[in-house]
Amino acid sequence: MRIRLDIAYDGTHFRGWARQPGLRTVQGTLEGALSRIVGGDPRLVVAGRTDAGVHASGQVAHLDLDDAQTARLPRRRREADESDSVAALAGRVRGVLGAYPDVTVTRTSEAPDGFDARFSAVWRRYAYRIADLTTGYDPLERSRTTTVKAHLDVEAMDAAARSLIGLHDFAAYCKAREEATSIRTLLEFDWHRDASGAVVANVRADAFCHSMVRALVGACVAVGEGRIEPERVVAIRDAAARTPDTKVLAARGLVLAEVGYPADELLASRAEQTRKRRDADDIAS
Repeated sequence: MRIRLDIAYDGTHFRGWARQPGLRTVQGTLEGALSRIVGGDPRLVVAGRTDAGVHASGQVAHLDLDDAQTARLPRRRREADESDSVAALAGRVRGVLGAYPDVTVTRTSEAPDGFDARFSAVWRRYAYRIADLTTGYDPLERSRTTTVKAHLDVEAMDAAARSLIGLHDFAAYCKAREEATSIRTLLEFDWHRDASGAVVANVRADAFCHSMVRALVGACVAVGEGRIEPERVVAIRDAAARTPDTKVLAARGLVLAEVGYPADELLASRAEQTRKRRDADDIAS
């Protein structure tokens, strides 16, 4: 049986999503809780691995259970059917994690045929939150907000962000990884001030390469501070090389907010399509 898990966490005290020996990670914490419930050595496959300090309100993962593990799923009542047992798993995980944990499973459900949390996804949405000199500092928001000591020009930042939308090679805004492509489709990128006055980015793409969101945000902050012109962000992208003109901002302001999936009948074909590596010819076409 394959189970979908919807997950939220405060990444402040985690060393990222991925399990690492001797380090506290989101994956390791959740798999440890699941092992206590279903036994064995459960392994989660996640929609998007987050770095140390990055948060999530809409993370998605899947878990495959063998027959013995399925038989150990919690039952709300003696006559409960299998779907009830799957739904009850979220509550059992929350119980194991204890009161006020910094990670939780908000929902568990039986995954439809063809579902793969990582490869079936059609897009991921992130939010990035900044307090500038106009906003002021709120200590209650410090764990999810990056502070910038300037009065940011949000209109200029928004114009710069929107100019980057589309299918492009974002190597200039990614941390290079061997054998990994940096070609991505940026679907949405915009900035606004929320009700508290914080400067918030909305960033949605089919996928993101390593550090891409924080690098894009850093480029827009350079625009907002007046250090570079809005047009410069496209020139940096097209040069396909990292530049000292911008910097990758801190992880603390970044939240994985949502993961999108196609209709159930398209899940398997989407997963197959995603596994195909993209190259420069895809941009030209």
